Amino acid sequence: MRLYHGTNCNFDKINLSVSHNKRDFGKGFYLTTDRTQAEEWAGKMMDRYGGDGIFVYEYEWNEKSPLKYKSFEHAAKDWLLFVKENRIKGGIQHNYDVVRGKVADDTVALTISLLVDGTYTVEETISRLEPDKLKDLVSFHTEKALDSLTFIQKHTY
Repeated sequence: MRLYHGTNCNFDKINLSVSHNKRDFGKGFYLTTDRTQAEEWAGKMMDRYGGDGIFVYEYEWNEKSPLKYKSFEHAAKDWLLFVKENRIKGGIQHNYDVVRGKVADDTVALTISLLVDGTYTVEETISRLEPDKLKDLVSFHTEKALDSLTFIQKHTY
């Protein structure tokens, strides 16, 4: 499977220790199957934080590697509670090498924050998210998971 990582940082090796905290699926290295989505993420990061430029790293993922894997097909209750747990507690609140599912991007983050602060119930949050076209996300949380990625090329914009 071809995956893309959009960023404002130029790097030669993936370093899990510098990944951002309190993310949807926990601290890790995040990619998507959509190159345009990765480009947009890189541009947003550059606008917000500055950096080295706009980069999209392209990888091939060997899905057949023996990894502990969790997949969320839809923005359902189990996905929402998983995202909530990771965003509130930070770190990695699970024991999976790889997690795949929908991304709670900036527009969805507001809805989830209203769940976190108790304004929305889980059911109301799900009903508000279902009409949205959520993008996909694949996160890698262990060195073993990173070993299943093969670097293809870096695109610079």
